[in-house]
Amino acid sequence: MLKIVRSANPVSVVFSLSGHIDLEHIALLQTTLEVQTLPIALDLREVSRVDREAVPTLARWNSEGVQFLNCPAYLRGWIAKAGNQGDF
Repeated sequence: MLKIVRSANPVSVVFSLSGHIDLEHIALLQTTLEVQTLPIALDLREVSRVDREAVPTLARWNSEGVQFLNCPAYLRGWIAKAGNQGDF
């Protein structure tokens, strides 16, 4: 289960995520992110688990300018590795 809470200000949109991110959630998030016109940030403070299959999409979003707030070090490492290798 993944809870998504959207908050916005005049210059950006922040999605606070809580729970488990899997491929199903990535598809939902992709649809949600596509309609945003302001810069996007994902707050990962409350994410308890990320499926390995979701990491390449997170890496792509990172390369497209989505900012990751409160991203655990292990996940930031996975995202960097996936971004450098196209997958991991």
